[in-house]
Amino acid sequence: MNLQPYAAYDTKTIGRLHKEDASPLRNEFQRDRDRIIHSTSFRRLQYKTQVFVNHEGDMFRSRLTHSIEVAQISRGIARTLGCHEDLAEAIALAHDLGHTPFGHAGQDALNSCMKGYGGFEHNLQSLRVVDYLESRYADFDGLNLTYETREGILKHCSKKNAIHLGELGKRFINNTSPSLEAQIVNLADEIAYCHHDLDDGFRSQIIDFEQLQDLALFSATAQAVKKKYKHIEPEKLMHESIRRMMYGIINDVCQTSLKKIEEIKPNSINAVRAHQIIITFSPSILDAMMKLKNFSRQYIYRHPKIEQMTLTAKQTIERLFNYFINDIERLPPNFRKNKNDKAERIIADYIAGMTDRYALELAIKIK
Repeated sequence: MNLQPYAAYDTKTIGRLHKEDASPLRNEFQRDRDRIIHSTSFRRLQYKTQVFVNHEGDMFRSRLTHSIEVAQISRGIARTLGCHEDLAEAIALAHDLGHTPFGHAGQDALNSCMKGYGGFEHNLQSLRVVDYLESRYADFDGLNLTYETREGILKHCSKKNAIHLGELGKRFINNTSPSLEAQIVNLADEIAYCHHDLDDGFRSQIIDFEQLQDLALFSATAQAVKKKYKHIEPEKLMHESIRRMMYGIINDVCQTSLKKIEEIKPNSINAVRAHQIIITFSPSILDAMMKLKNFSRQYIYRHPKIEQMTLTAKQTIERLFNYFINDIERLPPNFRKNKNDKAERIIADYIAGMTDRYALELAIKIK
């Protein structure tokens, strides 16, 4: 691994919440990655919605496949920039562990239920999962990940919550930056969902090829593909166009960020943290990404099929929350014991950990 001075070094990690002896077989960030992969929360991502509810079809992306795709993109960018691939991968695999069932619709519904009780932030919930909720090790609660991985998982955090996180929350209060590896995952996440939501939207027939021509970047890319492959099938045309778009945007991130690194010349991870965000899109690609997001918002997320899922998510989450808030003894015994949080937060933890299928089945059962 060709690490540059500005990368995160596994030999110089700030450390873990609970001190552990080093592993003779893996570096510290590889240990983090492996703990994440073996966690219960990671397995549950297989049955959590990305955009389309899991039971609607096996061909659509779940939170698990999305996380794997983000990890793949992150590793490639990290390698190109001389950053720590293992750290980028660990952050990417863990970044959605705190997501509720039913995607962002479920998150919004749970946040509404938790209004007055501290609210619900899925990034903060991901941190709660790895710090506290996972129960696998005899010596500690959570996964006891390194500071650098935890820093990257906490992509967003309100200042009112950040003040309770000690050193980890300071960057949200002081407006400093995380490691380059964390910044890489942030953009890799955007690249993955912007392109793959288009793919899933096309597969589901929510959007068609003609609508996609409204996107200048897609239209230009598709024309280039059709020019080279004159008799290409529509599905292959779609996949090839998205693949080329992604390649172009990933290359843009690498080239734009390398230029900023050359200008700034950060000589350590501390210099990175003291500077404004370094991993960025060029202005033209930033504009193209905004148009991709706006297109998905207009034609996919607001489609009647998706809005019906949003309504189902809201009703299901509200029903579950009200059911448990009326009697917390209804929670499984292992979820009630030795928890120091208030009842509302324990209930939010439990609901957030559910898969789509389990939440739906339980909501029907208690009705």
